[in-house]
Amino acid sequence: MSFLWAIIAGLVIGLLAKLVIPGRQPIPLWLTVLLGILGGVAGNGLATAFGVRDTGGIDWIRHILQIGVAAVLIAFVSPLWARRHA
Repeated sequence: MSFLWAIIAGLVIGLLAKLVIPGRQPIPLWLTVLLGILGGVAGNGLATAFGVRDTGGIDWIRHILQIGVAAVLIAFVSPLWARRHA
């Protein structure tokens, strides 16, 4: 069941990250989900390192870190993908 939640979270994080980046990112949905999952895991690691992973309410800082890492990954991979498939 946690595998299904990882895919759903990766989809949401990846799509939100694509919204943050200006312009069009010509990567497929499966790659968006994969980078969203990687961004979520790395964002959790950063939140743990900064001591803000678990707070009393909604973990906004952790979610911002997850989306930020996913946005950086998408911004890095997107031009590589476009060049490969041009």
